[in-house]
Amino acid sequence: MAKLEDRIVAFSELGTLFADYYEFANSEKQEENTNEWVLKLQDAVHTASLHNGWFTEENILFCLKNWSNLLTQKNLNNWFKSYNLSSHNIKKVAIIMAGNIPLVGFHDFLATVLTGNTALIKLSSNDKILLPFVTSFLISKLPSLANSIIYVDGRLEGFDAVIATGSDNTARYFEHYFGKKPNIIRKNRNSVAVLTGNETNEQLENLAEDIFTYYGLGCRSVSKLFVPKGYNFDAFFKAMYPKQDIINHMKYANNYDYNKAVYLMSEFNILENGFLMIKEDESYASPISSVFYEYYESLDALKQKLTHDKDKIQCVVANGLLKNEINFGETQKPSLTDYADNIDTVEFLLKTS
Repeated sequence: MAKLEDRIVAFSELGTLFADYYEFANSEKQEENTNEWVLKLQDAVHTASLHNGWFTEENILFCLKNWSNLLTQKNLNNWFKSYNLSSHNIKKVAIIMAGNIPLVGFHDFLATVLTGNTALIKLSSNDKILLPFVTSFLISKLPSLANSIIYVDGRLEGFDAVIATGSDNTARYFEHYFGKKPNIIRKNRNSVAVLTGNETNEQLENLAEDIFTYYGLGCRSVSKLFVPKGYNFDAFFKAMYPKQDIINHMKYANNYDYNKAVYLMSEFNILENGFLMIKEDESYASPISSVFYEYYESLDALKQKLTHDKDKIQCVVANGLLKNEINFGETQKPSLTDYADNIDTVEFLLKTS
């Protein structure tokens, strides 16, 4: 089995590839690039965008850029320096991937492989192009990884632990079939933003990134606003306006038209600007092209509510109001230690016998 240092080097080279591809994709002289793996990645990105209409090349590029910033030897070494890898038992870890945004399960994959475990991967049919490409690159850099990364098409068998990500409905299925094994089973979560009315235009424009990146399909996408009584949404809609071209994406536009029709036929009160609807609603999960909002009486009462509903919430965007809040515009740029559902994946992988 390869040493941790060698695995870190391989992943850091993957980060370099992502950075090279980002530069290549934004270059006007692409024909001059002779990097074989950059050209292979270009093909994979294009194929993935054709396979899944939500995976636009722009969104995939955004994903790869973020990972290129994280996958450096310095970052990976700093991430693992607080863990003891010397005594844990090597195991086979079944990873059941979601497919809502590009490479959404990559962090689980990364943690499993870096800890020296074997990853038994069940891909989502919506995202089955990019991770196999990543695997082929890693194996080209560190051939011994071929024994540590296994893709499973049929029934998962012979695993020691499970990391499964899905909806509340699929979580019940996962718990039934995998509950007897050590597991992390993730359910639906959504992200929220707390507004006070004192936000700058820049902060609200950054919030637009949290709302519209990946078309709002990620668990880190803001789908709910908490606003004070009497909040005026004019500044909010003004800040959203630069994202107006999103309505030119056919799948998004279809969802916008459908959800608007449902709201109007149901006689719900909505505010909309031609590409985004907001609706007063206590739910956290809003449909594509819409964001729910809820009024709060006091920040203290809101803090209690958010604490009570913490198992439904992935991220809270705010400005100096709450512990562990995230800055406007940063929800889609998690660090290596921003674990989904606040469960330390590395600790789980190391402690699971």
